[in-house]
Amino acid sequence: MEEDLTIRKLQDCIKNIDHKNNSNDKYMLKLMEEVGELAEVIRKDKRMEKEQTIKGTIEEELQDVLYYIVCLANINDIDLQECIYLKEKLNCEKYNRQNMFDK
Repeated sequence: MEEDLTIRKLQDCIKNIDHKNNSNDKYMLKLMEEVGELAEVIRKDKRMEKEQTIKGTIEEELQDVLYYIVCLANINDIDLQECIYLKEKLNCEKYNRQNMFDK
């Protein structure tokens, strides 16, 4: 069984393998392409079934979208985990609700 994956660990892992040194524009275009592919598999409701390959499924396209989001964060030196906590704090103030990370 795989260990739990944190956002910071995901960013570090992708940083270690992604050496394309692409620009923001190229990563953004790839992200948009993957979002389009995600929309298509969602429309067709292509889910991964047990013992089936992930290829061509919602699960695959969600991972691809996440990959390029992380790439954009990495080339801009943005800590996504920190951003999530900061944005949640703003949302709590904006919507007058409890922080979803508070127990």
